[in-house]
Amino acid sequence: MLVVDDEPGVRTALGRGLIAEGMEVVTAKDGPSGLRAALTGTFDAVVLDIILPGLSGYRVLEAMRAQGVDTPVLLVSAKDGEVDQADGLDLGADGYLVKPFSFVVLVAQLRAVLRRRELELGGSRRRLRLGALVVDPAAKQVSWAGQPVELSPREFALLHALCSHPDIVLSKDELLRVVWGDEQAASRNAVEVYVGYLRRKLDAVGAGAVLRTVRGHGYLVGTTLGTT
Repeated sequence: MLVVDDEPGVRTALGRGLIAEGMEVVTAKDGPSGLRAALTGTFDAVVLDIILPGLSGYRVLEAMRAQGVDTPVLLVSAKDGEVDQADGLDLGADGYLVKPFSFVVLVAQLRAVLRRRELELGGSRRRLRLGALVVDPAAKQVSWAGQPVELSPREFALLHALCSHPDIVLSKDELLRVVWGDEQAASRNAVEVYVGYLRRKLDAVGAGAVLRTVRGHGYLVGTTLGTT
């Protein structure tokens, strides 16, 4: 789930609430960074505020749809006029919530758009393609430039989590929560160990540079090659 809102308190509250509902959450604080994340097409849905620094939610949504990104978008705004809601829906929004809103209602709308999305996709999970790297969650297969990469289930889950949020740093705690299911299920050292395993296997096929360590912060999979 991608949450784009310029209010830190809103981002924190929505992030915690959605995580408690069993969702993975990435946040962005302005229009340009929200658009960059949304254009990857790797999120199941986007909660998008309309009034944002740099680029309005309307323009973010418009750019997404213009570039063929059909990720469901739930617009959030303090504007409650019928024209405002109609404008958002005309641009391709899947729902519209007026601030202040009930978190229960937001979750219900998100689950509704996710159910519709699942039906549209025929119940399958989407394959991720980042340059020459392809991660197929349905088949549990990974390839680089057409060459298979053999991974253990945990290594696959780790790579899938990182590829689901390209160019976004995920901390060790976030990876523990997503890959191990709980921050207490393993130590942060376990994350380092499995990142090492994964990097060696990617190195073996010439793909090691896509997995990067951001010292003091975590790890990311980059959409452009660079140093590790």
